[in-house]
Amino acid sequence: MGRLLSNPRSRFASTEIDWEEPPPPIRVELIEDASASILAHNDSPDVGFDWSVNPYRGCTHACAYCYARNFHEYLGFGAGTDHDSRIVYKPRAAELLAAEFARPRWKGELVAFSGVTDCYQSVERRLGLTRACLQVCLDHHNPVGIITRSPLVTRDIDLLVALHERAAARVNFSIPLLDPELSRQLEPGAPPPALRLKAMAALAQAGVPVGVSLGPIIPGLNDRAIPETLKAAREAGAQWAWMILVRLAGAVATVFEERLREARPLAVDSVMARIRRARDGGLNSPEFGARMKGSGEAWAVTEQLFTLWRDRLGYEKPPPLPSPSPFRRPGEARQLRLF
Repeated sequence: MGRLLSNPRSRFASTEIDWEEPPPPIRVELIEDASASILAHNDSPDVGFDWSVNPYRGCTHACAYCYARNFHEYLGFGAGTDHDSRIVYKPRAAELLAAEFARPRWKGELVAFSGVTDCYQSVERRLGLTRACLQVCLDHHNPVGIITRSPLVTRDIDLLVALHERAAARVNFSIPLLDPELSRQLEPGAPPPALRLKAMAALAQAGVPVGVSLGPIIPGLNDRAIPETLKAAREAGAQWAWMILVRLAGAVATVFEERLREARPLAVDSVMARIRRARDGGLNSPEFGARMKGSGEAWAVTEQLFTLWRDRLGYEKPPPLPSPSPFRRPGEARQLRLF
Protein backbone atom coordinates (compact mmCIF):
# COMPACT_ATOMS: atom_id res chain seq x y z
CA MET A 1 0.00 0.00 0.00
CA GLY A 2 2.96 2.32 0.29
CA ARG A 3 3.41 4.21 3.54
CA LEU A 4 0.57 3.47 5.94
CA LEU A 5 -0.85 6.63 7.38
CA SER A 6 -3.01 7.66 10.27
CA ASN A 7 -5.91 6.06 12.05
CA PRO A 8 -8.06 8.81 13.59
CA ARG A 9 -9.43 7.80 16.96
CA SER A 10 -12.99 6.52 16.96
CA ARG A 11 -15.52 8.93 18.42
CA PHE A 12 -16.88 6.05 20.46
CA ALA A 13 -13.63 4.52 21.72
CA SER A 14 -12.97 4.73 25.45
CA THR A 15 -9.21 4.24 25.11
CA GLU A 16 -6.51 5.30 22.69
CA ILE A 17 -3.09 3.80 21.96
CA ASP A 18 -0.22 6.27 21.75
CA TRP A 19 2.88 4.58 20.33
CA GLU A 20 6.22 5.79 21.66
CA GLU A 21 7.91 4.08 18.72
CA PRO A 22 6.66 3.51 15.16
CA PRO A 23 3.60 1.23 15.30
CA PRO A 24 3.93 -2.37 14.09
CA PRO A 25 3.16 -3.17 10.43
CA ILE A 26 -0.50 -3.27 9.54
CA ARG A 27 -1.84 -6.75 8.83
CA VAL A 28 -5.34 -7.77 7.89
CA GLU A 29 -7.23 -9.05 10.92
CA LEU A 30 -10.50 -10.97 10.56
CA ILE A 31 -12.99 -10.40 13.36
CA GLU A 32 -16.11 -12.52 13.68
CA ASP A 33 -19.43 -10.68 13.91
CA ALA A 34 -22.14 -12.45 15.90
CA SER A 35 -24.97 -10.25 14.58
CA ALA A 36 -28.39 -11.88 14.51
CA SER A 37 -29.53 -10.02 11.37
CA ILE A 38 -28.15 -9.38 7.89
CA LEU A 39 -30.65 -7.21 6.02
CA ALA A 40 -30.28 -3.46 6.58
CA HIS A 41 -33.10 -1.07 5.68
CA ASN A 42 -32.30 2.25 4.08
CA ASP A 43 -34.64 5.23 4.37
CA SER A 44 -32.40 7.85 2.74
CA PRO A 45 -33.35 9.28 -0.67
CA ASP A 46 -29.61 9.64 -1.40
CA VAL A 47 -29.25 5.88 -1.94
CA GLY A 48 -31.01 4.02 -4.73
CA PHE A 49 -32.08 0.94 -2.78
CA ASP A 50 -34.17 0.07 0.26
CA TRP A 51 -32.47 -3.12 1.45
CA SER A 52 -28.82 -4.10 1.57
CA VAL A 53 -26.63 -7.01 2.60
CA ASN A 54 -23.11 -6.43 3.90
CA PRO A 55 -21.33 -9.70 4.75
CA TYR A 56 -18.32 -7.63 5.84
CA ARG A 57 -17.52 -4.36 7.60
CA GLY A 58 -14.34 -2.50 6.78
CA CYS A 59 -12.61 -2.98 3.42
CA THR A 60 -9.13 -3.93 2.29
CA HIS A 61 -9.53 -1.80 -0.84
CA ALA A 62 -8.52 1.09 1.46
CA CYS A 63 -10.05 3.83 -0.72
CA ALA A 64 -9.03 7.13 0.85
CA TYR A 65 -12.36 8.86 0.19
CA CYS A 66 -14.73 6.06 1.29
CA TYR A 67 -17.72 7.46 3.16
CA ALA A 68 -18.13 4.12 4.95
CA ARG A 69 -15.00 4.76 7.01
CA ASN A 70 -17.14 6.52 9.62
CA PHE A 71 -19.26 3.41 10.08
CA HIS A 72 -16.20 1.58 11.40
CA GLU A 73 -16.17 3.95 14.35
CA TYR A 74 -19.47 2.49 15.56
CA LEU A 75 -17.57 -0.76 16.07
CA GLY A 76 -14.99 0.98 18.24
CA PHE A 77 -12.36 1.08 15.49
CA GLY A 78 -10.67 3.99 13.75
CA ALA A 79 -11.68 5.29 10.35
CA GLY A 80 -8.14 5.07 8.94
CA THR A 81 -5.96 2.00 8.88
CA ASP A 82 -8.41 0.14 11.14
CA HIS A 83 -11.03 0.40 8.40
CA ASP A 84 -8.54 -0.93 5.85
CA SER A 85 -7.28 -3.88 7.87
CA ARG A 86 -9.67 -4.86 10.69
CA ILE A 87 -12.33 -6.68 8.71
CA VAL A 88 -15.46 -7.78 10.50
CA TYR A 89 -17.23 -10.71 8.86
CA LYS A 90 -20.55 -12.46 9.41
CA PRO A 91 -20.01 -16.23 9.17
CA ARG A 92 -23.77 -16.91 9.32
CA ALA A 93 -24.60 -14.38 6.58
CA ALA A 94 -26.33 -16.85 4.25
CA GLU A 95 -28.23 -18.52 7.08
CA LEU A 96 -29.43 -15.14 8.35
CA LEU A 97 -30.50 -14.04 4.88
CA ALA A 98 -32.50 -17.24 4.38
CA ALA A 99 -34.21 -16.61 7.72
CA GLU A 100 -35.14 -13.07 6.62
CA PHE A 101 -36.60 -14.40 3.38
CA ALA A 102 -38.68 -16.90 5.38
CA ARG A 103 -40.46 -14.10 7.24
CA PRO A 104 -44.00 -13.42 5.98
CA ARG A 105 -43.24 -9.69 5.74
CA TRP A 106 -40.60 -10.22 3.03
CA LYS A 107 -42.08 -9.56 -0.42
CA GLY A 108 -39.08 -10.06 -2.68
CA GLU A 109 -37.69 -6.54 -2.94
CA LEU A 110 -34.32 -5.85 -4.55
CA VAL A 111 -31.39 -6.66 -2.26
CA ALA A 112 -28.27 -4.55 -2.80
CA PHE A 113 -24.91 -6.13 -2.06
CA SER A 114 -22.45 -3.59 -0.66
CA GLY A 115 -23.38 -0.36 1.02
CA VAL A 116 -20.75 0.07 3.71
CA THR A 117 -18.16 -2.30 2.25
CA ASP A 118 -17.22 -4.10 -0.97
CA CYS A 119 -18.73 -7.56 -0.89
CA TYR A 120 -15.97 -8.80 -3.24
CA GLN A 121 -12.97 -7.47 -1.33
CA SER A 122 -10.00 -9.84 -1.07
CA VAL A 123 -11.21 -11.83 1.96
CA GLU A 124 -14.27 -12.96 -0.02
CA ARG A 125 -12.01 -15.21 -2.07
CA ARG A 126 -11.26 -17.15 1.11
CA LEU A 127 -14.57 -16.92 3.00
CA GLY A 128 -17.14 -17.03 0.19
CA LEU A 129 -19.89 -15.28 2.18
CA THR A 130 -21.11 -13.21 -0.76
CA ARG A 131 -21.41 -16.27 -2.98
CA ALA A 132 -23.35 -18.11 -0.28
CA CYS A 133 -25.77 -15.19 0.03
CA LEU A 134 -26.21 -15.03 -3.75
CA GLN A 135 -27.12 -18.71 -3.71
CA VAL A 136 -29.85 -17.95 -1.17
CA CYS A 137 -31.15 -15.19 -3.45
CA LEU A 138 -31.15 -17.61 -6.39
CA ASP A 139 -32.99 -20.27 -4.38
CA HIS A 140 -35.69 -17.68 -3.66
CA HIS A 141 -35.65 -15.93 -7.06
CA ASN A 142 -34.96 -12.66 -5.26
CA PRO A 143 -33.71 -9.70 -7.36
CA VAL A 144 -30.12 -8.60 -6.68
CA GLY A 145 -28.03 -5.50 -7.27
CA ILE A 146 -24.26 -5.37 -6.71
CA ILE A 147 -21.68 -2.60 -6.65
CA THR A 148 -18.03 -3.56 -6.58
CA ARG A 149 -14.51 -2.63 -7.58
CA SER A 150 -13.34 -6.23 -7.81
CA PRO A 151 -13.02 -8.62 -10.76
CA LEU A 152 -13.64 -11.42 -8.26
CA VAL A 153 -17.33 -10.93 -9.11
CA THR A 154 -16.67 -12.95 -12.29
CA ARG A 155 -16.17 -16.03 -10.11
CA ASP A 156 -19.94 -15.95 -9.59
CA ILE A 157 -21.00 -15.56 -13.22
CA ASP A 158 -22.91 -18.82 -12.99
CA LEU A 159 -25.11 -17.55 -10.16
CA LEU A 160 -25.53 -14.09 -11.67
CA VAL A 161 -26.61 -15.46 -15.05
CA ALA A 162 -29.16 -17.71 -13.35
CA LEU A 163 -30.39 -14.84 -11.17
CA HIS A 164 -30.81 -12.63 -14.21
CA GLU A 165 -32.83 -15.33 -15.97
CA ARG A 166 -35.06 -16.20 -12.99
CA ALA A 167 -35.35 -12.89 -11.16
CA ALA A 168 -33.05 -9.92 -11.84
CA ALA A 169 -29.35 -9.24 -11.42
CA ARG A 170 -27.51 -5.97 -11.97
CA VAL A 171 -23.82 -5.35 -11.40
CA ASN A 172 -22.40 -1.84 -11.02
CA PHE A 173 -18.65 -1.42 -11.35
CA SER A 174 -17.18 1.50 -9.45
CA ILE A 175 -14.49 3.23 -11.54
CA PRO A 176 -13.99 6.76 -10.21
CA LEU A 177 -10.27 6.83 -11.04
CA LEU A 178 -9.42 5.55 -14.50
CA ASP A 179 -5.76 6.62 -14.22
CA PRO A 180 -3.96 3.52 -12.84
CA GLU A 181 -1.36 5.57 -10.97
CA LEU A 182 -3.94 7.76 -9.25
CA SER A 183 -6.00 4.68 -8.46
CA ARG A 184 -2.96 2.98 -6.90
CA GLN A 185 -2.35 6.05 -4.72
CA LEU A 186 -5.91 6.60 -3.47
CA GLU A 187 -7.37 3.09 -3.81
CA PRO A 188 -4.24 1.13 -2.87
CA GLY A 189 -5.94 -2.18 -2.09
CA ALA A 190 -8.41 -2.13 -4.98
CA PRO A 191 -7.80 -3.97 -8.27
CA PRO A 192 -6.59 -1.72 -11.12
CA PRO A 193 -9.27 -0.04 -13.27
CA ALA A 194 -8.25 -2.10 -16.31
CA LEU A 195 -9.12 -5.33 -14.48
CA ARG A 196 -12.51 -3.93 -13.49
CA LEU A 197 -13.24 -3.10 -17.13
CA LYS A 198 -12.18 -6.59 -18.17
CA ALA A 199 -14.53 -8.09 -15.57
CA MET A 200 -17.32 -5.80 -16.75
CA ALA A 201 -16.86 -7.07 -20.30
CA ALA A 202 -16.93 -10.69 -19.13
CA LEU A 203 -20.25 -10.21 -17.32
CA ALA A 204 -21.76 -8.27 -20.22
CA GLN A 205 -20.76 -11.01 -22.66
CA ALA A 206 -22.41 -13.56 -20.37
CA GLY A 207 -25.66 -11.58 -20.52
CA VAL A 208 -25.56 -10.03 -17.05
CA PRO A 209 -26.62 -6.33 -17.14
CA VAL A 210 -23.76 -4.07 -16.05
CA GLY A 211 -23.40 -0.37 -15.33
CA VAL A 212 -20.68 1.99 -14.19
CA SER A 213 -20.42 4.37 -11.26
CA LEU A 214 -18.01 7.28 -11.64
CA GLY A 215 -18.57 8.23 -8.02
CA PRO A 216 -17.18 9.79 -6.18
CA ILE A 217 -16.35 12.70 -8.41
CA ILE A 218 -13.54 14.65 -6.75
CA PRO A 219 -13.43 18.18 -8.21
CA GLY A 220 -10.02 19.04 -9.58
CA LEU A 221 -8.88 15.42 -9.49
CA ASN A 222 -11.02 13.11 -11.63
CA ASP A 223 -13.75 15.31 -13.12
CA ARG A 224 -11.80 15.93 -16.31
CA ALA A 225 -11.63 12.19 -16.94
CA ILE A 226 -15.42 11.80 -17.13
CA PRO A 227 -15.56 11.45 -20.95
CA GLU A 228 -12.67 8.98 -21.06
CA THR A 229 -14.11 6.87 -18.25
CA LEU A 230 -17.57 6.77 -19.80
CA LYS A 231 -16.06 5.73 -23.15
CA ALA A 232 -14.02 2.91 -21.61
CA ALA A 233 -16.98 1.55 -19.65
CA ARG A 234 -19.30 1.76 -22.64
CA GLU A 235 -16.83 -0.19 -24.76
CA ALA A 236 -16.74 -2.84 -22.00
CA GLY A 237 -20.51 -3.24 -22.13
CA ALA A 238 -21.88 -0.84 -19.51
CA GLN A 239 -25.55 -0.06 -20.18
CA TRP A 240 -26.06 2.74 -17.64
CA ALA A 241 -23.88 5.22 -15.77
CA TRP A 242 -24.17 7.42 -12.70
CA MET A 243 -22.05 9.57 -10.44
CA ILE A 244 -22.04 11.20 -7.01
CA LEU A 245 -19.97 13.98 -5.45
CA VAL A 246 -17.31 13.01 -2.92
CA ARG A 247 -18.57 13.24 0.64
CA LEU A 248 -15.99 13.86 3.35
CA ALA A 249 -17.83 13.55 6.64
CA GLY A 250 -16.06 13.43 9.98
CA ALA A 251 -12.83 11.48 10.06
CA VAL A 252 -13.08 10.67 6.34
CA ALA A 253 -11.92 14.22 5.61
CA THR A 254 -8.82 13.71 7.76
CA VAL A 255 -7.92 10.41 6.09
CA PHE A 256 -8.58 11.68 2.58
CA GLU A 257 -6.65 14.93 2.92
CA GLU A 258 -3.66 13.20 4.49
CA ARG A 259 -3.46 10.51 1.82
CA LEU A 260 -4.02 12.99 -0.99
CA ARG A 261 -1.28 15.20 0.43
CA GLU A 262 1.11 12.24 0.30
CA ALA A 263 0.06 11.30 -3.26
CA ARG A 264 -0.41 14.74 -4.84
CA PRO A 265 1.13 17.38 -2.53
CA LEU A 266 0.93 20.16 -5.11
CA ALA A 267 -2.75 19.55 -5.83
CA VAL A 268 -4.21 18.92 -2.39
CA ASP A 269 -5.05 22.52 -1.42
CA SER A 270 -6.73 23.20 -4.75
CA VAL A 271 -8.74 19.98 -4.62
CA MET A 272 -9.95 20.62 -1.07
CA ALA A 273 -10.95 24.15 -2.03
CA ARG A 274 -12.91 22.90 -5.04
CA ILE A 275 -14.74 20.32 -2.94
CA ARG A 276 -15.75 23.08 -0.53
CA ARG A 277 -17.03 25.23 -3.40
CA ALA A 278 -19.15 22.32 -4.62
CA ARG A 279 -20.61 21.90 -1.13
CA ASP A 280 -21.37 25.50 -0.19
CA GLY A 281 -18.17 25.92 1.78
CA GLY A 282 -18.10 22.58 3.58
CA LEU A 283 -16.85 19.06 2.91
CA ASN A 284 -20.12 17.28 3.59
CA SER A 285 -23.85 17.92 3.25
CA PRO A 286 -25.60 16.04 6.06
CA GLU A 287 -29.17 16.68 4.94
CA PHE A 288 -31.09 13.78 3.41
CA GLY A 289 -31.43 14.28 -0.32
CA ALA A 290 -28.31 16.47 -0.59
CA ARG A 291 -25.52 14.25 0.71
CA MET A 292 -24.37 12.94 -2.67
CA LYS A 293 -25.06 16.08 -4.73
CA GLY A 294 -23.19 19.31 -5.30
CA SER A 295 -24.17 22.90 -5.98
CA GLY A 296 -22.77 26.02 -7.62
CA GLU A 297 -21.62 26.86 -11.12
CA ALA A 298 -18.59 24.59 -11.19
CA TRP A 299 -20.59 21.53 -10.15
CA ALA A 300 -23.28 22.40 -12.70
CA VAL A 301 -20.60 22.31 -15.42
CA THR A 302 -19.47 18.88 -14.18
CA GLU A 303 -23.03 17.58 -14.33
CA GLN A 304 -23.44 18.95 -17.85
CA LEU A 305 -20.21 17.25 -18.94
CA PHE A 306 -21.39 13.94 -17.52
CA THR A 307 -24.85 14.22 -19.08
CA LEU A 308 -23.46 15.23 -22.48
CA TRP A 309 -21.15 12.23 -22.75
CA ARG A 310 -23.60 9.80 -21.15
CA ASP A 311 -26.20 10.67 -23.77
CA ARG A 312 -23.69 10.89 -26.64
CA LEU A 313 -22.42 7.38 -25.89
CA GLY A 314 -25.91 5.91 -25.76
CA TYR A 315 -26.19 5.02 -22.11
CA GLU A 316 -29.69 4.15 -20.96
CA LYS A 317 -31.45 3.54 -17.68
CA PRO A 318 -30.96 0.24 -15.80
CA PRO A 319 -33.41 -2.46 -16.89
CA PRO A 320 -36.65 -2.34 -14.88
CA LEU A 321 -37.23 -4.84 -12.13
CA PRO A 322 -39.85 -7.52 -12.81
CA SER A 323 -43.27 -6.73 -11.42
CA PRO A 324 -44.61 -8.49 -9.52
CA SER A 325 -41.47 -9.81 -7.91
CA PRO A 326 -40.59 -13.39 -8.96
CA PHE A 327 -39.68 -14.11 -5.32
CA ARG A 328 -40.76 -17.49 -4.01
CA ARG A 329 -40.09 -19.65 -1.01
CA PRO A 330 -38.79 -23.04 -2.13
CA GLY A 331 -40.97 -24.95 0.31
CA GLU A 332 -44.12 -23.13 -0.84
CA ALA A 333 -43.29 -23.84 -4.48
CA ARG A 334 -43.12 -27.58 -3.77
CA GLN A 335 -46.43 -27.49 -1.89
CA LEU A 336 -48.18 -25.71 -4.77
CA ARG A 337 -47.13 -28.47 -7.18
CA LEU A 338 -49.14 -30.96 -5.08
CA PHE A 339 -52.45 -29.30 -6.02
